[in-house]
Amino acid sequence: MSSVVSSAEDFITVGENIHTTRVVKLGGIFHQKMDDGSDAIKYRNAEGERRLMRVPEHFTKTQPYEQGQLKHFMIAVWKGMNEEGEEAATGVDYIEKEVHRQVRSKASYLDLNVDEFSYRLPEQLAAMKWLVEKVQSISPVPPSIDSSKAEIIESGFEAYDGSAGRPMLNSVALERIQALDLVLENDACAVVTAAKEDGMPDDEHERLENVGRIVEAALSKGIAKGDLYVDPLFFPISVSGTYGPHGLNAIQLIRDEFGAEIHITGGMSNVSFGLPKRKLVNEVFVRLAIEHGADSGIVDPLHLDIDKILAMDMKTKPVQITTEMLMGNDDFCMNYIGAFRSGDLD
Repeated sequence: MSSVVSSAEDFITVGENIHTTRVVKLGGIFHQKMDDGSDAIKYRNAEGERRLMRVPEHFTKTQPYEQGQLKHFMIAVWKGMNEEGEEAATGVDYIEKEVHRQVRSKASYLDLNVDEFSYRLPEQLAAMKWLVEKVQSISPVPPSIDSSKAEIIESGFEAYDGSAGRPMLNSVALERIQALDLVLENDACAVVTAAKEDGMPDDEHERLENVGRIVEAALSKGIAKGDLYVDPLFFPISVSGTYGPHGLNAIQLIRDEFGAEIHITGGMSNVSFGLPKRKLVNEVFVRLAIEHGADSGIVDPLHLDIDKILAMDMKTKPVQITTEMLMGNDDFCMNYIGAFRSGDLD
């Protein structure tokens, strides 16, 4: 193992929450049905006061609503951009409370994504510009401009005034390696992913090969190795037992190949999709990722405390069962699921 993280201060957190894909459940703890039949989202503002964000009626006619979900950050951005008075202020307030929560939880960057705000590019561009301007007005940490479209990334960079430090671009892949030019033009750091030109990598060796091509291109353009955050890409262990070791082995290979200066990050909570006790799975995976050489994560810092993770006793039964699963030694996660049902993960 080749850990470069000895304390929480060494771990760079990219806070992932301010994202228009995020959902809360209808009928869940954050949902409230009003006396007039309308819907609202419950939250506490930056001062800890209980508030309600009313859901505009047209959101109740969308597919997510029909599936029992409310895309709460999409709603907040829409209200801030389109409503007036107190209703618009509530949308801004909702985003501000999350900025404060992420920063208090030691996020180094705030990942901002509006891709699902609309299917229309002009509306996506306007939403990214609006969101960056609102966030930078209160955030002491810089944004990570996150999109699958170069135009949206450009809109975010144009709106950012640089007041909180150098921004991040999320992300550069082989299929759009020209995004490296945006990194240079905006004096940004960059998340670079291990994806192929036409899909996802098959194993750790293909991850290393793909990353190597992007890193070589970045270095040839004069981008410093320390400005690159490699995302090996992590997939749900519930889908395939190979996904855990592929991701962890890729971290090790990338660290061995490129040394201590480069950063290794990624959406680490992806590994737990479809499993019970996701927080346990995420914590153990982050610990294993750090032990293999990761020094960053695109994660929710409110739910993953790096100090706690570094202090975790790896010999407890729940952690050992989870580790075996993540290392690929538990076919179809059956031992883990059995332990959950028997209470051995408590």
